[in-house]
Amino acid sequence: MKIPKAVLLATVIASCSPIFTAAAFQGTAKEQAACRPDVRRYCTAIKPGSDGGAFLSCLNAHRANLRKACLAVLVSHGV
Repeated sequence: MKIPKAVLLATVIASCSPIFTAAAFQGTAKEQAACRPDVRRYCTAIKPGSDGGAFLSCLNAHRANLRKACLAVLVSHGV
């Protein structure tokens, strides 16, 4: 089922943002490192306290411009 993977990935993406210091799921250090630059570049308008789905939506909106490493994280989680 893809919905749980999307929720998991949204949480991973949220934990990549510097405005989130704690999250229920932190993701692997490698996943965080892969998406952190893209989150910082494309998702700065997302306010603190936003749910992880906002970050996932942001990254999907910029999918064509994502670095290969972050895109690989999305693909590996079925997003």
